[in-house]
Amino acid sequence: MLHRRNALSLVGSAAVAGLVGGGASPPARAAAAALPRAGRAEEAGLSTDRLGRIAGWLRDEVTANRIPGAVVVVGRKGQVAYEQAVGFRDRDSQAPMPANAVFRIASMTKPFASLALMMLAEEGRVMLWHPVSRYLPEFGDAVVGAERAAVIRPPTVQDLLRHTSGLTYAAGEGVAGANPVQRAYGEARVANRDQTSAQFITNLARLPLMYQPGTHWEYSHSTDVVGRIVEVVSGMDLDRFIRERISNPLGLTDTGFWAPPEAEGRVARAQVDPVTGRRQSFPDALEKPQWFSGGGGMVSTASDYARFCQMLLNGGELGGTRIVSPKTIELMTSNHLPPGTEYSPDLFSRFGGLAPSPVVGYGFGLGFEVRLEEGRSPVPGSVGDYSWGGAYGTYFWVDPKEGLYAVLMLQGPSDRLQYRYAIRQLVYQAFS
Repeated sequence: MLHRRNALSLVGSAAVAGLVGGGASPPARAAAAALPRAGRAEEAGLSTDRLGRIAGWLRDEVTANRIPGAVVVVGRKGQVAYEQAVGFRDRDSQAPMPANAVFRIASMTKPFASLALMMLAEEGRVMLWHPVSRYLPEFGDAVVGAERAAVIRPPTVQDLLRHTSGLTYAAGEGVAGANPVQRAYGEARVANRDQTSAQFITNLARLPLMYQPGTHWEYSHSTDVVGRIVEVVSGMDLDRFIRERISNPLGLTDTGFWAPPEAEGRVARAQVDPVTGRRQSFPDALEKPQWFSGGGGMVSTASDYARFCQMLLNGGELGGTRIVSPKTIELMTSNHLPPGTEYSPDLFSRFGGLAPSPVVGYGFGLGFEVRLEEGRSPVPGSVGDYSWGGAYGTYFWVDPKEGLYAVLMLQGPSDRLQYRYAIRQLVYQAFS
């Protein structure tokens, strides 16, 4: 039997959530006031009946064995208008999905690491136009391609944040892999999780860049490098910095780089995929990593990420706590890709209609994809909305024009792109 709950009865799930990360015994966090909730979705300009289609769609996906379960939160006009948990936290054990389930968020870590760096920039401790080597000397001898050509200019911190650094990911599933630099990444085991962040940088920096800095948008380990800059400049590991400077002040009680043992009964698990016959493999949310990956290492809940989105929508503030200036959020959510930016041949096979390309009306800011114009994207939204997703099935977006955010938490779907398309369509069709 599928787990069903009234969308607006899930009040205060964060209050019962366990702690995450931050040492062997994470310090207690002050209970944060729950986000305001609409009595009915109509108070937020949405239709209760039409929002109900979201749960119906997800239940159909669970019944068809395409996903084990999901949690969705939609907020508008400063209120949570919809929150729903559907299906199974763990299909193998038939454990129902709770609203406060803990998910591996993969690349939805990137906005946190990017924000951490921008907090240091606000303090004058990092400058975006500085070369990466100013903070990480290992990158002082950067070269390009298998021929190890000289760089025309060194990669900058801004390049890291917008993925124009020339770095890439290793060849593998989802990556074309024809490029010799990507193959070299794989052979060097750049993404080996049994290393520290310092060891990761040493390993990465000895390999050539794939492109000349500033010329191509290439999804990459750039945000992992951002995370290491945060560590070097702040003198804290990335887990501690995010916990002390972002998660604790915002009341994100379940957001960090791993979950404690007491959260075991809330960890969402992947299922055996009916298409591939395999279970998607990813690190256990309960295991403390050696390497705090700024590009993809965190865990969170739908309600925690909703708080993060509301902070962004508020221009850097939540519940009287200001994290960054509204102008910093404005800078981060503006397009930073230069005219003439090029892309890898596999861009659309990897990102589909949500690729950060002008072909579908998108660019990229400092940690987020940004919608630049109406009419090119195959999904609804507004000019200025910004978003990103994770490889394990999670997705979010923020639409400042409509005062809207939405968070979808899945774990291990075979086709994550279709869920991103569908949740956008289902949220916007509920506008009243």
